[in-house]
Amino acid sequence: MVTLTRAEGTWTGDLDLTRRSIALALAGGYAVAAYSADAETITTDTAGLVTETVEIQAADRKIPGFLARPAAKGKHPVIFVNSEVFGVHEWVKDICRRLAKAGYVALAPDLFVRTGDPSKTTDMTVVMNIVKAQPEAQVLGDTTASLKYLAAQPYADMKRLGTTGFCWGGGAVWRDCETFPEFKAGVAWYGPLKAGPYPRVPPLDGVKDLKCPVLGLYGGQDKGIPAADIEAMRAALKAAGKDGEIIVYPDSQHGFLADYRTSYDPKASADAWPKMLAFFKKHGVA
Repeated sequence: MVTLTRAEGTWTGDLDLTRRSIALALAGGYAVAAYSADAETITTDTAGLVTETVEIQAADRKIPGFLARPAAKGKHPVIFVNSEVFGVHEWVKDICRRLAKAGYVALAPDLFVRTGDPSKTTDMTVVMNIVKAQPEAQVLGDTTASLKYLAAQPYADMKRLGTTGFCWGGGAVWRDCETFPEFKAGVAWYGPLKAGPYPRVPPLDGVKDLKCPVLGLYGGQDKGIPAADIEAMRAALKAAGKDGEIIVYPDSQHGFLADYRTSYDPKASADAWPKMLAFFKKHGVA
């Protein structure tokens, strides 16, 4: 039995992995360190979609990415997907399929590929070491390369470009929107806001540079992102005169959208997902 902890704090109900859980996670392509054998995972079908693994030419090498898009002809709005700390595993791929069902081209690049696959280990220390090994300049460079790849595709309407992400990727969303003028809107799911274990500018420190509206979706029971951090971000947005909104689900934990693990909150997820889509539509990403 393996007891897991993480750098940002411990999830409520953090996981004691059984051999059965590990086997099920590996078979399904889910992150081993967070998978719950009792989870009722959501699987989105590919009817009416094109899904594929693509190669993106970054500065130093090619990186893989998972892409899902409507099969219908024409140009479609685009969502850049930043994964959680477990990388581009099955749940992130399903998020891309869900977005494609909503009419988007969704691309999730493997931003951790140079140092390992965090989805395949039971050890959260190993997971965090892989994630912490990615300097922000590299991540932003890979994001630039991914946007260049998308701009070359005949089905991608880059004038309708948004970004979303989860956990580590939620923090990356804030940084995307503070860095790239190409994004029209971002939706950050429970992304860290202050300085932490990741080698990047804390989102709070970059608010003055925010280039588009951001919707933050957070859990009130998240031990790694306290209410004080959220209030500090709200205050920073107001002081900088930036367009941002943060919604807190009081009873939800970190990872409340992740249906493959014990933190999943179906009620909060059912409310938050359409709010994300409505936010994108409001800001021209639809």
